[in-house]
Amino acid sequence: MAEKLNFDLVSPERLLFSGQVDMVVIPGSEGDMGIMAGHAPVMSTLRPGIIEVENEGAPRQRIFVRGGFAEVTPAGLTVLAEFTVPLADLDATALDREIALADKDVADAKNDDKRQSALEKLDHLKELRHTV
Repeated sequence: MAEKLNFDLVSPERLLFSGQVDMVVIPGSEGDMGIMAGHAPVMSTLRPGIIEVENEGAPRQRIFVRGGFAEVTPAGLTVLAEFTVPLADLDATALDREIALADKDVADAKNDDKRQSALEKLDHLKELRHTV
């Protein structure tokens, strides 16, 4: 039996998931990353996207995150997410609200760096909207 990964998914409101899994795919700022037990330590910011939790014998869990941070240590993976919702619960209306918030962030950006970051977030949300 393969070694399991300790995985914690935390939002500002609560601990959403804590357990041992086979693999987690996270939407890192530089691209998607598959994390398994024994992965090298790494920290990454998260872009809006889908976290996929894989566990042998169980359906794949897919969770939308609006951003946050991920840390891989020898103890496991911890994701601190700004906002999360299971993909099964995500509907077009909710995603449209997220897009509107991101659009406002673009308009309110105080400098070019913040505007670029907000535009990237908006682009990712629009891509996700096409999948719903």
